[in-house]
Amino acid sequence: MIHAIFFFIPSHQHHNMIPGNDTQDSEFLLQGLSMKPELQPLIFGLFLLMYLITGFGNLLIILAVSSDSHLHTPMYFFLSNLSFVDICFTTTTILKMLINIQSQRKAISYEGCISQMYFYMLFAMLDDFLLTVMAYDWYVAICHPLHYTVIMNPRLCGLLVLLSWLISTLLSLLETLLVLRLSFCMYMEIPHFFCEINQLIQLACSDMFLNEILMYFAAAILGGGSLTGILCSYSKIVSSIQRISSAQGKYKAFFTCASHLSVVSLFYCTCLGVYLSSAATHSSHSSAIASVMYTVVTPMLNPFIYSLRNKDIKRALERINRKAGIKVLSVLGLKNYP
Repeated sequence: MIHAIFFFIPSHQHHNMIPGNDTQDSEFLLQGLSMKPELQPLIFGLFLLMYLITGFGNLLIILAVSSDSHLHTPMYFFLSNLSFVDICFTTTTILKMLINIQSQRKAISYEGCISQMYFYMLFAMLDDFLLTVMAYDWYVAICHPLHYTVIMNPRLCGLLVLLSWLISTLLSLLETLLVLRLSFCMYMEIPHFFCEINQLIQLACSDMFLNEILMYFAAAILGGGSLTGILCSYSKIVSSIQRISSAQGKYKAFFTCASHLSVVSLFYCTCLGVYLSSAATHSSHSSAIASVMYTVVTPMLNPFIYSLRNKDIKRALERINRKAGIKVLSVLGLKNYP
C-alpha cells in the first residue's frame, strides 16, 4: 500500500540519549492508541472484532476462488493473493497489540520488534505491487479484450506475483539489515501500536544516513513505479471507455473495474490523508491513530467491496454454503442420498 511509501519518508527528530549497550537484549515499549486504562477494553474488543471480520472475509474470498473453476482467471488469482496478503498484514500489526492489551504489558522484544517491522514492510509493499498488477490486468481486459487470454496467460500471472514477492522481500530485508546496524537510545518507547520503521529509527542514536537514502529509494520505486503504473493503466482505460458508442456499453465497461478502482482509491486516499495530517500536526500519536485506516479498516473493507459488487463471487459463496449445508445434514443423518 501507499502507506509504506509515505511512512518511509523520514521526519527528523533527535534524541539526546545514551546509546544502549546491549540493544539485542533490550525491549521496546509500544504506547498503543491510548494511554487511558479505561479505554483498553473498548480498544481490545473493537480491534478483535475488526481482525476477525478481516480474516473471515478474506478467507471466504480465497475459498471461493480456489473452489470454483469459473473463478480460475487472472483477476481472481490476483484478488486471492491480495486477500492472503491482507490477512498477513493485519495479523502482523494487530495481533501483538491485542496480546499486549490482554496481558497489560506494553513491551515487545528487540527481535520481535525487528521481525514485526520486516513483515509490516513486506506485506505493505506486496499490497502496492499487487494493486499495480491488478490495474494492468484491467487495462489489458478493457483495452485489448481480443488478446486478453494470450497476454494474461498463467505463466505471466505467476511471474508478476513472483516478482512482486521477490522485490518486496529484498527491499524489506535490505531495510531491516540497515536498521540492525543502528544502536538505540536508552529511551525506547515507540508512540505507535506496532513497530513502524520511521518511528523506530527516530529512537536510534547512531548515524541514519544510509537508512534515509534507502527509504527515499524505496519511496521512488513504490511511489513512482506503482502509482505511475496505476495512473497510466486507468488513463488508458478511461480513454478506451470513452470511445465506446453506447451508454450501456460505457457503464458495463466501467462497472467491471469499479471494485478495483474503489480499493485503489480507498488505499491511496486514506494513506495520503494520514501522511498529510501527520506532517501538518507533527504528532506521532495522532498519526498512529490515523494509521488504523490503512492497517485495519482498508483490509477489512476489501472483501465487502469485491464480494458485494461481484456476482461471480456471490455465486461461488452460495455454492459453498449449499455444499456445507448438505454436509452438515448428512452428518446429522437428515439427508438421504439416492
